[in-house]
Amino acid sequence: MPVVLTQHRLVGSLPPNGIEAICIDRDWDHAAQVGEGVVATSTNPHSLAYMIYTSGSTGRPKGVQIPHRAVVNFLSSMRREPGLISTDVLLAVTTLSFDIAALELYLPLTIGARLVIASREAAHDATKLANLLSSSGATVMQATPATWRLLIAAGWRGNRHLKILCGGEALPSDLAGQLLTRSASLWNMYGPTETTVWSAVHQVTTDKNPVVIGRPIANTQLYVLDQQLNPVPVGVPGELHVGGVGLARGYWRRPELTAEKFIPDPFSLASDARLYKTGDLARYLPDGTIECLGRVDYQVKIRGFRIELGEIEATLQQFPGVRECVVIAREDTPGDKRLVSYLVPAKERQPATGDLLSHLRQKLPEHMIPSAFVVLNSIPRTPNGKVDRRALPAPDQTRPELGAIFVTPRNELEASIAAIWQRALRVEQVGRNDNFFDLGGHSLLLVQVHSALLNTFPAVAMLELFRYPTIKSLAEYLRQGGKNHSSSDKARDRAESRRLALNRNRQRRLQS
Repeated sequence: MPVVLTQHRLVGSLPPNGIEAICIDRDWDHAAQVGEGVVATSTNPHSLAYMIYTSGSTGRPKGVQIPHRAVVNFLSSMRREPGLISTDVLLAVTTLSFDIAALELYLPLTIGARLVIASREAAHDATKLANLLSSSGATVMQATPATWRLLIAAGWRGNRHLKILCGGEALPSDLAGQLLTRSASLWNMYGPTETTVWSAVHQVTTDKNPVVIGRPIANTQLYVLDQQLNPVPVGVPGELHVGGVGLARGYWRRPELTAEKFIPDPFSLASDARLYKTGDLARYLPDGTIECLGRVDYQVKIRGFRIELGEIEATLQQFPGVRECVVIAREDTPGDKRLVSYLVPAKERQPATGDLLSHLRQKLPEHMIPSAFVVLNSIPRTPNGKVDRRALPAPDQTRPELGAIFVTPRNELEASIAAIWQRALRVEQVGRNDNFFDLGGHSLLLVQVHSALLNTFPAVAMLELFRYPTIKSLAEYLRQGGKNHSSSDKARDRAESRRLALNRNRQRRLQS
């Protein structure tokens, strides 16, 4: 983009690539002298509104190009259903790198509603988020099932004036039941990035049946088709296809992939009409609604993130000690879906989990890092030679081989923290130098740890558990009564800065 609106103190953080920075705090007097006439623009409904990257199965992210007409149609439809009025207060909790943030930021502005943007700390701390839901007077909030589970796990009792929008991954019936008793209304939202945020909405009124994705939004068509693009009968599974004005232009500089996924619409008289092949398995129900049954391929969604397992497998294959690997999403405990990697080592000595984690973190974001690594002599296969994913065993409860040497907890406080971790992570042995996230932990499990710690340390904030991810560091922090050590804080800040810099460099390499 050629121009960025910013503040003078932030100009130095922009990349040095010729972007023109207009500082609203420094250049405002000059801008105020410009006349109020209509500004000429070449923008039209087919002009590009934004481009957002999604995961790629070969390790190469895909840039999805969304035109203005798709965004306008989406916002106009959302205004009617699930609905937003000028007196509403929408609490925004989604990161800008997730396309569903478009609803949170733009919809209130188009209608004159109030927008409250949660801080990063509040969005990651279920207790703070619950308090913000109350103090802000929020009447609408959109989040993934994982975030709603975090709130419920933290003791959130709900709000009878709150409209809940839930999307990003499948909404389980048990979670729907819990949300129905905590809200004014509950809406299940469905849509791939390639069809502009949400393509179907459904108001959930019961948890007695599987949650459906409902019917398409305005100017959108949904088709359940077989491999020959014929409509399947009611109740018969097929691949879900989406048509209408919400479709993206295609993938940035990926004409072959665009042609593969965006196909001519055989049901339209318009010569340029297209359908997007979602890769989702679905079926029509007798009442005309659509039930989503999972993926045709092996793309999954975990805690709101769309993940193509092939991308993780391709990255693991680059590690010298891995001969063959398979990554799947397991849900051995209801509500706790996690990534598990199965690998056959290239040599007799199996690679250490710590080395695998280090390799993956240099190339992949944190939500794509497997929680467990299982070493096998061979990958199980079906009689026709395909990987038999159903035969892959559940991970055991032994401590993984990490870079940190196992050291037994040294006092009662460390032992009590270790016991909490063992229950949450389902690991038999935890050392004082082990990192919670290296052991397979994630934010949902951290809520359980936080809840258990509150019984003894009622003032501890969940965000501090991210800052002190080892038993040793967390115990030292708690012994100090929650006071930070300046030297350790600086070291953590430096480490965080290095991590962010590595992520920025990785994104630049991927985009180039």
